[in-house]
Amino acid sequence: MIDAHQHVWALSNAFHGWPDATLGVIHRDFGPGDWREAAHAAGVSRSILVQAQEDWRETLWLLALAERHPEIAGVVGWVDLADAEAPERIALLARHPRCKGLRPMLQDMADPGWLLSPGLRPAFHAMIRHGMRLDALVRPVHLPMLHRFRHAWPDLPLVIDHAGKPSPDGAGYDDWQESMVRLSDLGVACKFSGLLTELPPDEEEALLEPFVRTLLSLFPDRLLWGSDWPVCLLADRSYAETLAFARDAVAAHAPERAGSIFAGAAAAFYGLDGRGLS
Repeated sequence: MIDAHQHVWALSNAFHGWPDATLGVIHRDFGPGDWREAAHAAGVSRSILVQAQEDWRETLWLLALAERHPEIAGVVGWVDLADAEAPERIALLARHPRCKGLRPMLQDMADPGWLLSPGLRPAFHAMIRHGMRLDALVRPVHLPMLHRFRHAWPDLPLVIDHAGKPSPDGAGYDDWQESMVRLSDLGVACKFSGLLTELPPDEEEALLEPFVRTLLSLFPDRLLWGSDWPVCLLADRSYAETLAFARDAVAAHAPERAGSIFAGAAAAFYGLDGRGLS
């Protein structure tokens, strides 16, 4: 099994900014050993390590960790895509076999159309040239923009993180579903991750059922399970509980696709071999 979305951080790193002290339960160091202890007990042996800081130095740190920890099958890093040095930095990262892609923090940007900025074109050309993928950390407001982006850059592999973070209370569900249909039709991939993190306290998991059914129906071979660990702890869900939620959903609605959702789709999207290795 491959966890397609997990994080690590060290509060002592000079570039650390998130999480801060307001997020008490995850405001401590989380390293590869912490993930391994939680994941291996649940039967997950490989992961994609995703950036958490908007800092080039963090990406270099994550790649150094990947060199020492074979369970890290790939790294999704960060580069300032608007910087004139972005193509050069992308080329440098691409030399590392574990660097699989980049993730701009789109959800926090004031301009929901930033990804369409002409100044980013050199970076996207470099990503395509060097076989990089783009993780899209977005909210529903960004999905129409993502559709335009996909039309503009059809050769850049694109995955939607955390299903686009739809509102669990159902507000805007129809618009979210329509956008996801359009993106799926264009061959975009999606991560089955983060839904529990968005669930309000004391709400039942059944509230997420419409979103789960939609994801399972729209992305037949492009749905990647990810734990979003340790961020999932904010929802008072352990690693095992987060995985159990996904396994129960797949068993109920698409048991024949378990191998794809929990391993094969991640291996295909991030260019891993059959064992989840680079």
